[in-house]
Amino acid sequence: MLTLANIMKVVGESGSLPLYQQLQRTLREAIAQRLLQPDDALPPERKLAADLSVSRLTVRKALDGLVAEGLLVRRPGSGNFINHTRIEQNFSRLSSFSEDMHARGRRPHSEWLHRSAGTATPDEALRLRLSPGETVYRFNRVRFADERPMCLEYATVAGHCLPSLEAVDKSMYEALQRSGNRPVRALQRLSALLLNAEQARLLDAKEGDAGLAVERLGFLSDGRVVEFCRSYFRGDAYDFVAELSAV
Repeated sequence: MLTLANIMKVVGESGSLPLYQQLQRTLREAIAQRLLQPDDALPPERKLAADLSVSRLTVRKALDGLVAEGLLVRRPGSGNFINHTRIEQNFSRLSSFSEDMHARGRRPHSEWLHRSAGTATPDEALRLRLSPGETVYRFNRVRFADERPMCLEYATVAGHCLPSLEAVDKSMYEALQRSGNRPVRALQRLSALLLNAEQARLLDAKEGDAGLAVERLGFLSDGRVVEFCRSYFRGDAYDFVAELSAV
């Protein structure tokens, strides 16, 4: 494995950031560029500090943040490793599945289950705050990370937010951004469920396995609703985390 001192030279430093954030950014980029592979062990903190000419406190602060993000896993008595098992998703950050996977050094892709344009159903009209009969676009797909199915996504987008059904290729959020209609905030609801036969088949799991269901409403800055999305995640591969504050 390349030393982090060499990786710093390959990836490039961000001199305007605090040292611990420079180290975090370097590690994120190294994982994204596959310079660090899943389950690779990082050198001990003392050696990292010596190699990078920074304090152990700086190294510890950087690694603590990456552990909290789910990029690293800390194994007592063994050290810090690149995480390759479960994915921790920050429940308070609005981002796309592809962006989340790229940030973790995973290779995302999707398989389409269904794509269609039509008029909003009563439920869709209610959730998207549309008038009856307005156009919506529906995008149903299986989302993968490193060839492993991770979730099923059933998204409905208000028709006025996209120029056409074909505007969405690989990333729905990229298409919305190109149209100037990417959500800036969202409401999400998380619940537990047992996968039914169809969900289990598509996720390469067993019927009755634990899963997580997430409903999301995405909003523009003016309060209009962009999307309503239901996603079903493998319970053995995903954790949702949120930072809480007393104020």
